[in-house]
Amino acid sequence: MLYPELFKQLEAVRWDMEKDIPWDKFDASMLSDEQAQTIKMNAITEWAALPATEMFLRDNRDDSDFSAFMSIWFFEEQKHSLVLMEYLRRFRPDLVPTEQELHDIRFEFDPAPALETLMLHFCGEIRLNHWYRRAAEWHTEPVIRHIYNTLSQDEARHGGAYLRYMKRAIGRFGAEAKTAFAKVGVLMASARRTAQALHPTNLHVSKALFPNDTIQSRLPDPAWLEHWLDKQINFDAAWESRVVERILHNLSLLFGRSFQSVQDLNRFRKEQMASLAPLSASGAV
Repeated sequence: MLYPELFKQLEAVRWDMEKDIPWDKFDASMLSDEQAQTIKMNAITEWAALPATEMFLRDNRDDSDFSAFMSIWFFEEQKHSLVLMEYLRRFRPDLVPTEQELHDIRFEFDPAPALETLMLHFCGEIRLNHWYRRAAEWHTEPVIRHIYNTLSQDEARHGGAYLRYMKRAIGRFGAEAKTAFAKVGVLMASARRTAQALHPTNLHVSKALFPNDTIQSRLPDPAWLEHWLDKQINFDAAWESRVVERILHNLSLLFGRSFQSVQDLNRFRKEQMASLAPLSASGAV
């Protein structure tokens, strides 16, 4: 089991909201209304860990180890929402999300293949790590800069934990897992070719609720994410390239093969699909 070890590792570096956030360093002159509004949107988006955890537990009923790890991931992700709300409560109480605004993003996701979902969230953690690093640079108020840097480090650790479960899945399912991971990796490393940000909170997850079936579509300002990325934190091509590089680097280590581009990864995906075809035809898969 991975859960006991991951619990110990993450427990050792867990930060305390009262002791480790320098609340006394707040400088009101360095926080604009525009910046404060983005903090509210991030606080609501982080609340999406709730429906995501419900999805993970439902779709991984046969995996008690991974389901137990969700207790850590869920706690730490909800804590992200909480610390952002605490910042607003202290310094901009007029912008604290209402309970209804938080509840609006809790809805049931359609069932999805567990391996693809695991890879999707691994890439999501990498992307969010970079988004928050960029947000910390964009903000000027020292306390919120500290918070975003703290959250970015959590997201990186979560990505590392997901990677451990991906490695375990390859040991169990071989080419099936490799195909699933490569398939989603090609998608998530191709964001520069799409009109929208490729992150789990911005993907459609419920046919019955379409098109109002993404987390972002249910925010008070559904257009916020693209504006935040493009006009505020300026998550440009150079930053997007860093995300792609991290995805390809980690998959290179995972698969024991070097991927210098998305095209390399796509060729690997096709190879794995071809290796599965005979097994599928024989009924082995």
